[in-house]
Amino acid sequence: MLISSAIAFLALCATTFAVQPIEVKGSDFVNSVTGNRFQLIGVAYQPGGSSGYDPASGLDPLSNGTVCLRDAALMQRLGVNAIRVYNVDPDLNHDLCASIFNAVGIYMLIDVNSPLVGQSINRAEPWTTYTSTYLNRTFAVVEAFKSYENTLLFFAGNEVINDVPSGGVVPPYMRAVTRDLKNYIAKHSTRSIPVGYSAADVREILVDTSNYLQCTTTPGDSDPSRVDIFALNSYSWCGESSFTTSGYDVLISDFTNTSVPVFFSEYGCNMPAPRVFTEVPVIYGPLMTPVLSGGMVYEYSEEPDDYGLVLINSNGSAQILVDYDTLQKQFDTLNVTYLQDLPAQNVSVSPPTCTSSLITTPGFINNFTIPDVPPGAQTLIDNGISPAPSGKMVPVTATKVSQVVQQSNGEVIQNLQITILADDQSNNPDGATSTSSGASPSATKKKNGGEVLKSSVSVLLGVALFVAAWTSLL
Repeated sequence: MLISSAIAFLALCATTFAVQPIEVKGSDFVNSVTGNRFQLIGVAYQPGGSSGYDPASGLDPLSNGTVCLRDAALMQRLGVNAIRVYNVDPDLNHDLCASIFNAVGIYMLIDVNSPLVGQSINRAEPWTTYTSTYLNRTFAVVEAFKSYENTLLFFAGNEVINDVPSGGVVPPYMRAVTRDLKNYIAKHSTRSIPVGYSAADVREILVDTSNYLQCTTTPGDSDPSRVDIFALNSYSWCGESSFTTSGYDVLISDFTNTSVPVFFSEYGCNMPAPRVFTEVPVIYGPLMTPVLSGGMVYEYSEEPDDYGLVLINSNGSAQILVDYDTLQKQFDTLNVTYLQDLPAQNVSVSPPTCTSSLITTPGFINNFTIPDVPPGAQTLIDNGISPAPSGKMVPVTATKVSQVVQQSNGEVIQNLQITILADDQSNNPDGATSTSSGASPSATKKKNGGEVLKSSVSVLLGVALFVAAWTSLL
């Protein structure tokens, strides 16, 4: 009995190893174990698009394990270490999908809002939507994803502030939502999970938006209403552009003194086509890495707006597109060892104090008084929502993709499967794999990851069997 129990326990451990939690320290993402800086190499992941989000369907992007396995295998080959998911249904079970992405070393960035009425802040009249009902739904998303070790952060809003008029009314409500989410997480999560904002790259108001959301009204960085991260959706690099032509040089100048991590929550202009992704080596090069913490390519699945890397068919089969191949080649040029072994440098940056002088655009609000918690919401924060969804890591026992997947030239990819990584690994590009028709994901995607996992399990199993045998003699 003891031996069988030990084997069962170790089998579970072997399939639920987690990526190492990422923390925010100053303006860096930091690996909580190694202390090294972490760079996001990611893609936006919302098959069907936001318009396809329908709770009545009983599905969302992270609820179907078979679909997630297919996409995780292709993402692992591509070399990404993070996905951004815009719309999730907190009432669905996400355990298997979260565990699959965790197993292949991919973190999740989760938006708490949805396009449905009452489930996001109305930029024209934010006071009409900032209610306890709205917050209950955002807290439900937190409950559903807080226990997955690869949940990296939550987005409190996406492009809610997109012009001067919205900048005149929305920012206090974004700080209020951020405050409420952070206070809820502090009371009901076993670990701190960052909360941030994803901004439209509207240069007229971009710096004001960043300053408003990341400044502090209290000494130090303890103000719960300030964002933990600031991200932007940027499409200024189109085709064969450059650091200066794209305006990336201006962005780096604008954010040089940021007190929180800054990254592209979306990037990848789709005109002219096909996409060349020549911005990739610049984003992860010496001109930008001192300030920027990477980015998320828009987007994984082909939708009507033609930004996709993979075409997903209604029967579940899929085909890699030429843009996937191009992006993979650009990722494979990166010196990932250098990127991920960089020591965190900006961990002691102090946030600016909230003052009207931070705001320079006429019409953008420069008052930092934020709304009180709406009636009934403080009880939710104090006691937790009820009923509360929950999530947990589960064993990933199936690794082979069941759907037909073709490479960009139409050839079927044989033996497509995921490679489960060790618990100290995240996925990264390294040039070790390609989308050839006969190849499965390489076990060297993170070198020796599979060997480390097997070795660890073998040692643990040996110890357990020894203890069991010794105990039987007592």
